[in-house]
Amino acid sequence: MNPHLLIITVGIAYIVIFGAFSLLRREGLSAQFAIEVLGLTLIVVVGSLITQTTVNPILFLAFIYLISMRGRLLVDLANYLSNRGRQRDAISILQLSLRLYPDHNTRMIVLVNMGIVQVRRKNPESAQALLEEVLQDVEKGSPMGIKYQAACHYNLGLALLQQGKDAQAVHQFNETSEVFPSSIYSEAAEIAIEKRKSGGLEPIDKTSNKM
Repeated sequence: MNPHLLIITVGIAYIVIFGAFSLLRREGLSAQFAIEVLGLTLIVVVGSLITQTTVNPILFLAFIYLISMRGRLLVDLANYLSNRGRQRDAISILQLSLRLYPDHNTRMIVLVNMGIVQVRRKNPESAQALLEEVLQDVEKGSPMGIKYQAACHYNLGLALLQQGKDAQAVHQFNETSEVFPSSIYSEAAEIAIEKRKSGGLEPIDKTSNKM
């Protein structure tokens, strides 16, 4: 196969495969993602034609993955730091992710994780604002995977619990179970509700953002 045509094929296949994964996760298709990958593919092909060089398709695939997944890769790094108690560093990484112009789906995932980190930092007001912004977008029709929705409701419940808003917290815990009944967030939400019934109002430490 012509090496330039091979690069174009790799770029299109990448869009199709990741688009299919997004649909399976109920995140919807991202036009920005597709445009970015197509743009990168064209730039590489044109550059290859001008310089009369052959681009290694494996290296090209790694290149477009790193660029197109920049936001989510930074989220993974932030989660790694947060899980080790480095909450301030995690927030800095997530803020960097937002500055790199992620697509809408990725931006919402970043905001969810920022909310989780703020819960861990005992900044419930900030966490509440971030998580409610995400849920408002979902209510307006923005697609979002049920895993992230469940994490959002659960951690919003924790943020409300930290502020002594017990009734509102229970509502969010119930929403967690409705959105994703079999998830770790649903199990944690049920535990939190039982603790409230028995008088244990301290928020439980299960704000895992390994999603």
